[in-house]
Amino acid sequence: MRLRTLPSPFLINHHRHTKPNLFPRPNCPLSIPKPMLCSSFTSSHSGGGGVDDDGGNNNNNTNGTASSRNFKQLNQSTFLASLMPKTEIGVDRFLHSYPHYDGRGVLIAIFGEDRLKCRKMLANTGSGDIDTSKVVKADADGCISGASGASLAINTSWKNPSGEWHVGYKLVYELFTETLTSRLKKERKKKWDEINQEEIAKTLKQLNDFDLQHRKVDDAKLKKAREDLQNRIDFLKKQSEGYNDKGPAIDAVVWNDGEVWRVALDTQSLEDDSDCGKLANFVPLTNYRTERKYGVFSKLDACTFVVNVYNDGNVLSLVTDCSPHGTHVAGIATAFHPEEPLLNGVAPGAQLISCKIGDARLGSLETGTGLTRALIAAVEHKCDLINMSYGEPTLLPDYGRFVDLVNEVVNKHRLIFVSSAGNSGPALSTVGAPGGTSSSIIGVGAYVSPAMAAGAHSVVEPPSEGLEYTWSSRGPTTDGDLGVSISAPGGAIAPVPTWTLQRRMLMNGTSMSSPSACGGIALLLSAMKAEGIPVSPYSVRKALENTTVPIGDSPEDKLSTGQGLMQVDKCYEYLQQSQNIPCVWYQINIKQSGKTNPSSRGIYLREANACRQSTEWTVQVDPKFHEDADKFEDLVVFEECIELHSSDNTVVKAPDILVDPSNLCDGLHYYEVYGIDCKAPWRGPLFRIPITITKPVAVINRTPQVSFSEMLFQPGHIERKYIEVPHGASWVEATMNISSFDTPRRFFVDTVQICPLQSPLKWRSVVTFSSPAAKNFTFRVVGGQTLELVIAQFWSSGIGSHETTNVDLKIVFHGIKASQEEIVLDGSEAPVRVDAEALLASEKLTPVANLKKIRVPYRPVDAKISALSNDRDRLPSGKQMLALTLTYKVKLDDGAEIKPRIPFLNGRIYDTKFESQFYMISDSNKRIYSSGDAYPTSTKLPKGEYNLQLYVRHENLQILEKMKHLVLFIERTLEEKDIIRLSFFSRPDGPLIGNGSFKSSTLIPGIKEGFYLGPPAKDKLPKIDEDKGKNSSPSSKKTVSERLEEEVRDTKIKVLGGIKQESDEDLLEWNKLAALLKIINAANEVVDSIDREELAKILALKIDQDDEEAEKTKKKMESTRDQLAEALYQKGLALAEIESLKVEFLDLTLINEVGNSQASAATEGAEPDEQSKDDGINPDLFDENFKELKKWVDVKCTKYGILLVKHERRSQRVGTALKVLTDIIQNDTEPAKEKLYELKISLLEEVGWTHLATYERQWMIVRFPPSLPLF
Repeated sequence: MRLRTLPSPFLINHHRHTKPNLFPRPNCPLSIPKPMLCSSFTSSHSGGGGVDDDGGNNNNNTNGTASSRNFKQLNQSTFLASLMPKTEIGVDRFLHSYPHYDGRGVLIAIFGEDRLKCRKMLANTGSGDIDTSKVVKADADGCISGASGASLAINTSWKNPSGEWHVGYKLVYELFTETLTSRLKKERKKKWDEINQEEIAKTLKQLNDFDLQHRKVDDAKLKKAREDLQNRIDFLKKQSEGYNDKGPAIDAVVWNDGEVWRVALDTQSLEDDSDCGKLANFVPLTNYRTERKYGVFSKLDACTFVVNVYNDGNVLSLVTDCSPHGTHVAGIATAFHPEEPLLNGVAPGAQLISCKIGDARLGSLETGTGLTRALIAAVEHKCDLINMSYGEPTLLPDYGRFVDLVNEVVNKHRLIFVSSAGNSGPALSTVGAPGGTSSSIIGVGAYVSPAMAAGAHSVVEPPSEGLEYTWSSRGPTTDGDLGVSISAPGGAIAPVPTWTLQRRMLMNGTSMSSPSACGGIALLLSAMKAEGIPVSPYSVRKALENTTVPIGDSPEDKLSTGQGLMQVDKCYEYLQQSQNIPCVWYQINIKQSGKTNPSSRGIYLREANACRQSTEWTVQVDPKFHEDADKFEDLVVFEECIELHSSDNTVVKAPDILVDPSNLCDGLHYYEVYGIDCKAPWRGPLFRIPITITKPVAVINRTPQVSFSEMLFQPGHIERKYIEVPHGASWVEATMNISSFDTPRRFFVDTVQICPLQSPLKWRSVVTFSSPAAKNFTFRVVGGQTLELVIAQFWSSGIGSHETTNVDLKIVFHGIKASQEEIVLDGSEAPVRVDAEALLASEKLTPVANLKKIRVPYRPVDAKISALSNDRDRLPSGKQMLALTLTYKVKLDDGAEIKPRIPFLNGRIYDTKFESQFYMISDSNKRIYSSGDAYPTSTKLPKGEYNLQLYVRHENLQILEKMKHLVLFIERTLEEKDIIRLSFFSRPDGPLIGNGSFKSSTLIPGIKEGFYLGPPAKDKLPKIDEDKGKNSSPSSKKTVSERLEEEVRDTKIKVLGGIKQESDEDLLEWNKLAALLKIINAANEVVDSIDREELAKILALKIDQDDEEAEKTKKKMESTRDQLAEALYQKGLALAEIESLKVEFLDLTLINEVGNSQASAATEGAEPDEQSKDDGINPDLFDENFKELKKWVDVKCTKYGILLVKHERRSQRVGTALKVLTDIIQNDTEPAKEKLYELKISLLEEVGWTHLATYERQWMIVRFPPSLPLF
């Protein structure tokens, strides 16, 4: 039954890369963490998640250490144990000897789920923050106005001495994961559709009944009545087609009960039962650390949450998951199942704090703000361990703001930092930041044992030996460091959040190996603390690396597995034996003799020239003590006698390291220079200097190609080929032939090149062969740089078959070199000359140039620097974090897809000295359309004006001051019809004359060919707004009396538009009436000032286009007509508003008193009963005004359509009114208007469609939020 809840192996990888080449950013949501004991960052994603998997496990060998050989069949206990692998790293043996050292007394910062163990849960990115700075007081009925506008009843038993209630709101989908949101949308849409279909059926029946009653419809009113019913049906259908659930808003209330801050939520909008979810029924929560209580939003979502209050009640943080990844990670490290100990995590006695670093606004990607706050929390809560299952490729290893903070946390505060190495293998140099690239972090690779393969991955015939997962990232780093420190089991069936609606899930990745190692270290710390053994990150790491079991037989395997598979029991023995030895870490700095390059942490010879000559390297080894070490007792007296060794003296000689690879064969070679304590050689290497050589094969054929034949593969086998890419090559055509196999085979085909100051250039293809076949690949290369080509049979592919797979590979290099790598068009009419040549072989050249994007620079219109909260943004050193908020104004004349770019900041999270960056794009209504960080995303925006706010954090005021004028680019993607296609010419005057077109040519090696790229046609370029105030046409001559008359009328129009139709909420109905009567009075004055008969005559005349005076007169009359229409329009709105007032008595004389000649004429001689309805207004007043307006303008146009809506509503034709109103909203090119949507809601309520009214109310707070959200 357990297995039925598990996804199939090929669906297990919940670490979808949401950004190109980002191994560690998974997309699974997080969950409420469990309490455990270490300090580990993992959010809902990260270093974890390979492609898919099957499994492996190892048993003990005869000498008591873990072995990857001699696997036995699973029984019930070994099956359960394989779901949460621990035997592989010696946990069983350790706990058998020390049952009480199960993690007790150890605190880990990690994302987890067990609320009984979690001491604190923190959402560090800000995505769960709610602005609760608005303070309200309850009315006489004990109700307050929530931030969403809802009236909320307060529970009378709640203590609030001040009587002040902080209110805020949150769109609930902003708190949920993409997976959970998708499930809720489907369930909510299903219920909504049922109601909508029922309303369609009701209205359709009304239409059918109408047709039965009126066989022949000749009367205009009946036609309109039938049209109204049809409009209702059409409206309901369109609502279903355009349904877009943005989710309900939940109101949050925060108050101080005299002791602590309390929080209550109103979640009625999430419940099916209207009596559920009310604010007054909510059991108040406080900061999780105080009472360790959590809540559940609703039964429908089953999503748990906790709360934290900051800034004296002005900020509420709701902590939810952004993926199940965090809970899974926490379960591996510390899950506790007393009823089934085999399902325990590695350290079930440990406690934890949950540090969420994944931002829900970014699909769970980590942010610099989240990372820094997590480190602050780990130090503040005196954690022992940090686990971080997150990461990504980096430009510079062991560099950046986060690395600096980690160094301080490890070296000064003595926390042990464990992190995932990455899931971008099997190629070399694919370790990610920070786990695989930072010296202070223990980077963990992912191992699969035979038992894991058989149990967790359900592999029928598991491998006989354990091995590294195929996708686990490999070292070395680009500066030569080993990259992977140790390995641990990289898969498990572990707990997941309740909202996933299952108890456990299989996930695999280095995200899983990292908490496995972290849990093992927690066991060690538990024992060390209990036994009084000094704890130091230096001594623990040294013990871990010197007590591993090797995985694989060759020295090169260290680049994949690190020092090997960690062994908890052997490591503890080492720590016991070395407890009186000073805690020192040796820092290595290496420089090549005669070079001025920055120092490195290892030697990495990769390029062809470096691999064909001997090089000498100067090495500086410095003992590194913790910052609090005593200068006299620790530093002065310290002395160790170290003897240097080389793993192969024929290639590498010490002490000044001489590396001579000239006699090595092509391929991968790995060596070490290491230091041994002469007095205690049992300690093993005190430091290691890794030396990696990838000697490439030279391509010497006339036709630049290379072949590799008869490569034999079995499950997990990897072939690495290194090729010196010829200068001039820019792409490769490869053909892979596979044969001699009986069952489907799955292969990874990866390539990597390393270029200076760039992240490794990586290409990958995952191919499955069902039968012998050939597969063609094409990929880009950089000429002159060594290419690593890796072919790997997936570790579980072909298991059960005993036939090897034969692979032949042929690679052909191609290249066309242009004289300019980047072609710049300078804006003139002159074409740009381009010279092209093929350096390797004849190539067909067919140039194509399309301009698909426009990039416009913007400077900020506002810059503000502020100090951040002491609660979360003060570093352990006492430094206060600062934030710079830059505001940019962006105007789009047409709807477009845009992407903001900040070249100075984008593309870097770990290898930047800035802490974080974040942007939000909003319209004039404060509606957020898009947000992003270091990796901006494209978003479609309608026509309008927008604000882009960029938020940059740093501790240095001077640096932020320098960024106040930071340039931002808005990149707009052109539609297909607007793409500008450039032309090529064989002559420089081709663009002007129009001949000499250049289409294609065959390039011969050694011969250059030139051609010209023409500039874009001016009429094809996007239009740029010009100053429209300089060349205005001269005004027509008018007499003084004419100008005076027009100015008076214009003033009246201006005053008319400035009179408010609605006063503040606290004004009485009679005050509103007075304001409306002023509008009617002003409108009447405008109408009376216009000779309508004369106006009609002139507008009806056919004007001779050559008669300038007549043309001027007509334009003047058109302007007068528009003024008349505006007056009638405003008057109509006022009359309609008067009808809605709740005035007990309203006499018609009120209208007559303001000089309404139309109303007087229309009602003259009417009986009193005919002059008034229940609301006291004669309906003819509105109708007569509306008829008069129809004489002059098309009332269906957007400008006057609202009056048509009110007219149709007064006529009880709500369906037609909704149709007109929808057209107005859709055709309006201005920012959304709140009154239009309020009118729409009132119409929906009037017709009884409460499901649509509720839907529109939910959208109201999306379109018209009261304020911008917090960063």
